[in-house]
Amino acid sequence: MKKFLCVLLTAVMLLSLANAAAFAEKETVRVAMVTDTGGINDQSFNALAWAGLEKAQAELGVEVAYLESVTEADYGPNLETLYDEGYDLIICIGFMMADAVTEAANAHPEQLYAIIDNASTAANVTGVNFATEQCSYLVGVAAAKMTKTNNVGFVIGMVSPVMNTFGYGYYAGIKDTNPEIVIQPYNANSFGDVAGGKVAANSMFTNGADIVYHAAGGTGIGVIEAAKEQGKLAIGVDQDQSYLAPEAVLTSAMKRVDNGVFTLCKGVVEGTLHGGDVLYTMADGAVGIAPTVTLMSQEALDAVKAAEEAILNGTIVVPATQEAFDAAYGADLYTLDD
Repeated sequence: MKKFLCVLLTAVMLLSLANAAAFAEKETVRVAMVTDTGGINDQSFNALAWAGLEKAQAELGVEVAYLESVTEADYGPNLETLYDEGYDLIICIGFMMADAVTEAANAHPEQLYAIIDNASTAANVTGVNFATEQCSYLVGVAAAKMTKTNNVGFVIGMVSPVMNTFGYGYYAGIKDTNPEIVIQPYNANSFGDVAGGKVAANSMFTNGADIVYHAAGGTGIGVIEAAKEQGKLAIGVDQDQSYLAPEAVLTSAMKRVDNGVFTLCKGVVEGTLHGGDVLYTMADGAVGIAPTVTLMSQEALDAVKAAEEAILNGTIVVPATQEAFDAAYGADLYTLDD
C-alpha cells in the first residue's frame, strides 16, 4: 500500500509540474486594433479605443498594438499584417471597416475579429454597438437649455445608420425641450478633416448658431477650435473633450469605447469571446453626458438629469432609426439620412 501511495503521489506531482510548465509556456494574449482614417490621435474615437487596450495591458497583462489607416485602402492590408503577426484578437475601429473585416474573417475563419459600431458580419466577428442616441439626447437637452439664439448646429463625420443615431438623439432632445430651435446640419464626409470641421462650424456661427455639437472624430477638433476662437460653444463626443478648450466646450456625449474594447480583451483572456453582437446602453454606464459641468446652468443640469432618469425608466424612448425618428418628429426634420 505504501508503495502504491508513493507511486500515486509521484504521478500527481509530475502532472502538477507538467501543468505548471504548460502554463508558464503559454503565450501572453495578444490584441491589436486597426484605426479608421481619423488616426490614433483623433482625441475621440480611436484614441479612446487605444485607451481601452492600454487598460487591458495594465490590468490583464495583454500585449497590445495598433496600426493606423491613412486611407480606406489601408484597412485590408493592415488586417492582413496583424493576422500574419499572430494576434489573438484583431479589433476594427469603426463601421467603415465592415467590408474589410468581412473579407478577412471569411479568409481566416479561425481568427477572432471584432468591429466597433457595426453588427457582426461573420461567425468569428464580434460586433460592438452603443446606444449613442441616448447620450446625444442628453446633449440636445443641454443645447436647447443653453442656447441664447435658438439656433444650434450639428456636424456629423459621415452619414450611416450608426452615425445617424447621434443626430436622431440630438435633434429629439432639442425638439422635446424647445420646438422653436433651428438646427443647422452638416455632413463633413470625413473623420479626419480638422479644417473642414472648422469651416463648417464658423459658417454655422455666422448664420446665427451659438452652440455646435460634433459627432465627427478628428473633424470635430476643428469645430471646437472654431468655438474657442468665436467665443461660442461646442459639444464634444465620445470622451469628455472639455480639456481641449475649457472655456468653449459646453459638455460632451460620452461613448465608452474604451470600456467596450477592454471587455473584448477580457473575453479573450477568459476564453469567452466567440463572435456575435453586443449593445451597450445608458443602463450599462456605457453612454451618458460628461461630468464636466462648469459652463452649464442649473436649469440645464436639472433638465439633463430629468431626461436621463426618463430614459432609464423607459418614459423616454429615444429613436435609433430613421423610421422611428420620422414617425415621432416628421420626415422633413432630420435630412442627413437622405
